[in-house]
Amino acid sequence: MKLSRAASRYAKAILDLTIDKKEAAAVNEDMKSVLTTVHKNKELQDFLKSPVVKTEQKRGALRQVFSQVGGITMGAFDLIVDNQRADILSDIATKYILLFDEMNKREVATVTTAVEISKELEAKILAKATELAGKEITLEKKIDPSIVGGFILRVGDKEINASIHSTLGDLKREFAYKYSIE
Repeated sequence: MKLSRAASRYAKAILDLTIDKKEAAAVNEDMKSVLTTVHKNKELQDFLKSPVVKTEQKRGALRQVFSQVGGITMGAFDLIVDNQRADILSDIATKYILLFDEMNKREVATVTTAVEISKELEAKILAKATELAGKEITLEKKIDPSIVGGFILRVGDKEINASIHSTLGDLKREFAYKYSIE
């Protein structure tokens, strides 16, 4: 995921402020809430991106929708809206969460399987992901029946693709190559 340079700068500035105020963890929870809410609400996304909607309307909407967030987060909303950057609010939240996790030596790993996995298998995958990353891992599970079986594990820029779909594709390419030569 490519985030704008502006989103990165805002997120870094917010994180620096929260570290000084010792509120980084609380603001991280706020940012998770912002990200979830904005992603689930297409109308809110369109509202924040609209050049027709006035600054005060955007500020009021953010204050109403996110009334439970802390003072630093609310202040960040004001700054972002005043600078007419409400359109990148979810990118700023995403980058903040990534920076916070990096600072705390944590990373999110994604495991994709065809069906729900057992707790035992989840523990083994989590151990492997922790070994690969060399830091604390939060495991995000996704189900994709198209992989047929096996799993795909992504940790940072590393991927282990042990899916049946991938294996069948490899076999198909191998047969195609072998029989096209003869």
